[in-house]
Amino acid sequence: MTLQIGFLVFPRVQQLDLTGPYDVLASLPDASAQLIGKSREPVVSSNGLVLTPSTTYDDCPPLDVICVPGGSGVTDLLQDARTIEFVRKQAAGARYVTSVCTGALLLGAAGLLKGRRATTHWAFHSLLEPLGAIPTRGRVVRDGNLITGGGVTAGIDFGLTVAAELAGPDEAQAIQLELEYAPAPPFSAGDPDIAPPAAVALIRQRSAQEFAARQRVVSQISADLR
Repeated sequence: MTLQIGFLVFPRVQQLDLTGPYDVLASLPDASAQLIGKSREPVVSSNGLVLTPSTTYDDCPPLDVICVPGGSGVTDLLQDARTIEFVRKQAAGARYVTSVCTGALLLGAAGLLKGRRATTHWAFHSLLEPLGAIPTRGRVVRDGNLITGGGVTAGIDFGLTVAAELAGPDEAQAIQLELEYAPAPPFSAGDPDIAPPAAVALIRQRSAQEFAARQRVVSQISADLR
């Protein structure tokens, strides 16, 4: 039976949150990977890449895996009733409910993180607890059928983790080899615990406005969830 894997796509999605795990999971045998939008109209990612949905909320089949990527566009979706209802409906029947980066915040807005361990991008990690989650740092965090990935590039690790769940570790390792995924970054700056303080400060400064906007929305959602 064909595995149905769906990735939410929306304006100002972080494309690598989406395309990293998409490339991994679309490589699985007997898998159909879909980009799911409100309509089939192309959307522009946060860095300008144009992405075209292959199906819509109304036409999407029941999914084995639903994945919500992050990006600056997540802030608008946190109070988008139609998107939240679609995610809840698909999550109810999915084998795995998943996210990458700040996509976890949308799962939280849908009430899917209550009492469960989850992660997100480090700069927005403090917004998980108000949404009912147990914040847990990690590239990939699993709690039952909930699998969440950390920020952006963690989506590849996330994708391989999900691939191993769906098709076994041998298949996941074959995909990793096919993609030649053997990270050897030129700098030790990919985690706030080891990055130079100046780099951490710069990213906090750049994300401050977006953090404040999300914090306001999350505070309202938190009150509603209670």
